[in-house]
Amino acid sequence: MEQSNPEERDADEHLIREAEKIAVALGRMFPGLCEVVLHDLRDPDHAIRAIENNLSGRRVGDAATELGLARIADPCYPGVVQNYPNRFPDGRPAKSTSIGIKNRAGDYVAALCLNLDVSVLSPVALALGRLVATGTEHPDEPPESLGDRTARELRAAVESHAARRGATPRSLSRDDKRELVRRLHQDGYFASRDAARTIADLLGVSRATVYNYAG
Repeated sequence: MEQSNPEERDADEHLIREAEKIAVALGRMFPGLCEVVLHDLRDPDHAIRAIENNLSGRRVGDAATELGLARIADPCYPGVVQNYPNRFPDGRPAKSTSIGIKNRAGDYVAALCLNLDVSVLSPVALALGRLVATGTEHPDEPPESLGDRTARELRAAVESHAARRGATPRSLSRDDKRELVRRLHQDGYFASRDAARTIADLLGVSRATVYNYAG
């Protein structure tokens, strides 16, 4: 985007510096739970201006996301996109909110994004789900595809195992992880394509470690 004079550039820079304070404060309020990223949309190839409580593995200077590029292209793009489902690179589910920041000219110059790691909350969610569960057997419903069901069941099995121990999959002890992987192997989950990679991502270990545990 073009700016006609240094005064406008200075005003935009001041706006982004103020937003950076908010990003840092929000991230430090929710350590280990919510990643907060400030994007400088004036430079989409090196958009990340600040990243606090880093959960995605990105770095300052990394490029803008697809949503950021959409905002740059369209000043009428929604100012707030809230609570949309997302996923971290290692497979952990996230809930995200993106807040666009406009300058006085009405151009998006920055975006403040929050990515909540909902996998940390899975033990509580699973416990509450069991507490309020009712009969859900409906024999007339059409069957789902085996591939999709297996992927969901694999993730659910890992999270359920962790929940019974009052932990998240990544915080399980080495012995608990080994026990879980052996049980999954015995139950046939390794027949699913990419099962080892999925398990490795959920547990925060390498695929070699998963195969070692399974043996």
